[in-house]
Amino acid sequence: MRQAVFEARYGADWERFETWLDRDEKVPRRSGAAAPAGALPDIEIPPAYRRVCQHLALARDRQYSPELVDRLNQLALRGHHLLYGARPRRGLARGLEFLLAGFPRLVREEGVLVAAAAALFFGPLVTLIVVLQWHPDFVYYLLEPESLAKFQEMYSPANKRLGMRDADDNVAMFGFYIWNNVKIGFQTFATGLAFGLGSIFYLAFNGITIGAVAGHLTQAGYGTPFWSFVAGHSALELVAIAISGAAGLKLGGALIAPGLRSRKAALVAAARPAVRLMYGATAMFFAAAFVEAFWSPLTLFPSTTKYAVGAILWAVVLGYLVLGGRARAA
Repeated sequence: MRQAVFEARYGADWERFETWLDRDEKVPRRSGAAAPAGALPDIEIPPAYRRVCQHLALARDRQYSPELVDRLNQLALRGHHLLYGARPRRGLARGLEFLLAGFPRLVREEGVLVAAAAALFFGPLVTLIVVLQWHPDFVYYLLEPESLAKFQEMYSPANKRLGMRDADDNVAMFGFYIWNNVKIGFQTFATGLAFGLGSIFYLAFNGITIGAVAGHLTQAGYGTPFWSFVAGHSALELVAIAISGAAGLKLGGALIAPGLRSRKAALVAAARPAVRLMYGATAMFFAAAFVEAFWSPLTLFPSTTKYAVGAILWAVVLGYLVLGGRARAA
């Protein structure tokens, strides 16, 4: 069925359902009160809601325009909120709900792209850490000697604040880490517009760079200060980079294989979940920056304590992404 015929056949039903939604969202009506002209009587609301959900599924399956799919999706969401007693929320509460439930669900929905991005990022990272233990000179093909010397200074056991220079303070570094993390994430995401090639490049590039630094410092005898520094914030930061790459691949995939849509329409449709992925990744980058600035540099605690905290945070992040929002969805 063509979209125009579909809209002509069911458009009046959607208008009536929307009228009921507008009325009940603005002025919740007591049971038994009369419905305004043109609105649905309460007895017809559940079947009307089910029809909207059915129409939404059909619109998605038939790849109708993003505008129609979005309209039906909004009607279904608003209907669910009103029928099951939850009013639409704004501001902080809505954002918190997204971070606690919507974001991890979205990551699982885009699991194939997230897995591909993780392989492109963590693959080179782990490979270089291992290779450099047996072939340490290979690092000089990847990084300048001056850069390596600076990293050794930052993670020297004699440094009172790991990963920081004497002139740095925690607040200044917090701002720097936010800027650096968000820059990496946005770069990895936005370059997906180049048919995904930019995201692939930056995922691999960042994996190679981090792996080269980690492998070199481990082989050179700076392993304990380096790993105790990165243990705390690594889960938040590294997973956020992979998710940013997945969001970029989402854009690139829409341009490469738009299906029955035009490339513009496919890109618009893909941008919605991609941008929402970036909202969550940005929150993770901010959290990583806070941990990196105020916990990671501390030398008051033994390395075993910092490793334990890092392991707990890895378990929390992975558990959050795997389990978050499941109860709400059910």
